[in-house]
Amino acid sequence: MPAIEINGQVVNVEPGSTVIQAAENLGISVPRYCYHPGLSIAGSCRICLVEIERMPKLAIACYTQAQDGMKVTTDSEKVRQARKSMLEFLLVNHPLDCPVCDQSGECDLQNYYMEVGQYDSRFLENKIKRKKALPIGPHVILDQERCILCTRCTRFCEEVSKSNELGVFHRGNRSVIDLAPGKALDNPYSGNVIDICPVGALTEREFRFQCRVWYLSTQESICNGCARGCNISIHYNTSRPYKAGGKRVQRLKPRFNPFVNRWWICDEGRFGYEFIDHNRIEFPYLRVAGGELEVSDWKKVVQEVSTALKTTLEKFGSESIGVIASPQLSNEELYLIQKVFGELMGIEQIGYRNPWEKEGFQDDFLMQGDKNPNSRGAEELGLTFNVRNILEEAASGKIKVLYIFQHNFESREAQEMLEEADYVIFQGTNWNKTVEFSNLVLPGATHAEEDGTFTNFEGRLQRYQQAFLPLSDSKADVEILTGLAQELGYPLPYLSAEDVFMEWSGSPYGELEEFGELIEEHKP
Repeated sequence: MPAIEINGQVVNVEPGSTVIQAAENLGISVPRYCYHPGLSIAGSCRICLVEIERMPKLAIACYTQAQDGMKVTTDSEKVRQARKSMLEFLLVNHPLDCPVCDQSGECDLQNYYMEVGQYDSRFLENKIKRKKALPIGPHVILDQERCILCTRCTRFCEEVSKSNELGVFHRGNRSVIDLAPGKALDNPYSGNVIDICPVGALTEREFRFQCRVWYLSTQESICNGCARGCNISIHYNTSRPYKAGGKRVQRLKPRFNPFVNRWWICDEGRFGYEFIDHNRIEFPYLRVAGGELEVSDWKKVVQEVSTALKTTLEKFGSESIGVIASPQLSNEELYLIQKVFGELMGIEQIGYRNPWEKEGFQDDFLMQGDKNPNSRGAEELGLTFNVRNILEEAASGKIKVLYIFQHNFESREAQEMLEEADYVIFQGTNWNKTVEFSNLVLPGATHAEEDGTFTNFEGRLQRYQQAFLPLSDSKADVEILTGLAQELGYPLPYLSAEDVFMEWSGSPYGELEEFGELIEEHKP
């Protein structure tokens, strides 16, 4: 392995590694615009210039391969002067609209300029005017004046999405990024060009002018949009009190995981967060004599659920209760469902798979046809009773109490069965068709409002963390289930989701690897 010295520090690197990669191994940051580890090397922005001993000219760190014995300096006066000149060149026609740019606060052009900028401008001419605020797809806005032609977006469309919507047009100082004739940027991964754009040339239509980035807080999480389990960061703003119709979650961003999604995420997952703050069930509900759902309180509703379950169990036995869990729930919640209903109450009819739910779009990159994040987890826990049979027995009267988690039964056949059911309890996050047939409604928390783990389709166990408190009077499902167990006479020793995880897996969250672990490797 070649040994390379950077700023006086020596590091061994893999053969074929570049200087910029060697510097990262030492924790030394080298400025970059065109370089991205998930794309081919363009070497066009020239901001990553470094000084290498015995080389007459400065070299670009993104392209230059590390050689044994090489001595590199990344912060000499010669390097700083070269970067200052490159920034001056890149900003010749860049508009001075930082105060209204959505990238402001996380812009590499701003950051590097504040570090080594040419603060006294020598430019006396009028700046070239180009297209501004141009929608180029359902999620992306292009501002050509801000573009520095790093070509990250064009390489992404060519190499990753393989859809080739964007290209560099014209030559010299007239070169611009634009759409290919007759195309729109509407591939399933289009939002990634926003993430990799180092300036404000490509911005997100949904986030545009919504919130300044310095008001945002960030929490690591897992996408619940499909069985892939892409790693994401939730960017949220809770600085102002929540109002009905408002937004706490402002955007989702991909988080690097070399085993799952690398640097990318699909548009379905990226923009599928509206359910967290919209159409939420915010309070417990009880169906009254007139047939309407009426707002109630937790104590009364939990007592009603407990009474219905205990009475049915005593009079008709465990065969008279059916439970339909959800693959949208965490492993901790599914384990508690199995423990409370299966182990403690002796109920065998516990299923999770909606037989009317159709497979969604799937490709050979990230997107999975199963649009649930934890089907594998439910399967591993053995919650595999046939859901259609459970509903049929509820409709026939054999099952007296039906407890449903999360599912939205939109099928007319399923709704006809629910209509015939004696007593339906629904626990979930959002108003849906199933609620219309429910006698009791318990408001659960979304994955953004609680801690837990999902097991993706490959069997990789991954943790997500609470970003903010549950909305209004909703509660985390672990809290609801432990409270219900207490009311049923089965006190459980869990104070948090981590306590449940400890019992299920034998270790705390802190021992779970950063990028997740395959379940067969994690279990003792």
